[in-house]
Amino acid sequence: MNRTDRLYAIVEDLRAISPRCRSARDLARRFEVSSRTIERDIAALQQAGVPIYAEVGRKGGYVLDKSMSLPPLNFTPAEAVAVAIALKGADGQPFADDARSALRKLVAAMPGHDGDRARQLATRVQIVPPEGPEDGGDGSVTRVVEEAVLKGVVLQIQYTDAEGSLTARQVEPGMFVGGRTGSWYLVAWCRLRDAVRVFRLDRIVSAALTGHRAPARPIEDFDSDMAHVIMRQPVLD
Repeated sequence: MNRTDRLYAIVEDLRAISPRCRSARDLARRFEVSSRTIERDIAALQQAGVPIYAEVGRKGGYVLDKSMSLPPLNFTPAEAVAVAIALKGADGQPFADDARSALRKLVAAMPGHDGDRARQLATRVQIVPPEGPEDGGDGSVTRVVEEAVLKGVVLQIQYTDAEGSLTARQVEPGMFVGGRTGSWYLVAWCRLRDAVRVFRLDRIVSAALTGHRAPARPIEDFDSDMAHVIMRQPVLD
């Protein structure tokens, strides 16, 4: 994990447990760095205006201002575990890191006794890992592609097709597609082919943001030929 990712992860970790605190030693163990590195990271975040404060005492540590945390949530322990089971399926998929962050926030925002009951109930659910490698692609590449989709910027990729040929392309990201086989794809306007193309995430060898805004294209330009592949659209209400 590079420093930028670690700084973001520290804030999300402290947000998840706020108003409780986390010691530098605990953070160091969690992110596999030294306590001194954590102290430098916290200082950098404070200088950037992130409201992180130190609480002194035997049980002290760093705490994020409670205004940046979630209010208590009335999830039952069973509901929390159900969400955890669903989010477990996000491993190797787009926004998998955000799914884990959301789950930590959910459990941390539950009243203490319900959160403890949810953790206990979770020990009674076991998930058998899939056989063979997952088809989500390299995590660092997927995060870059996620950012391109979110920001609407042109992406520079190196892509290996089904025949093993490697090409360099600039693409305008349109949408993620979950295939019926479990693989995930990026549907994008390929400037090399001057047409919509579908790129399997685990075949994207490298990805980099160009900093150039992608032209606005209606979503219909990207999904008209994908009905045979798409599993379903996520529902948020």
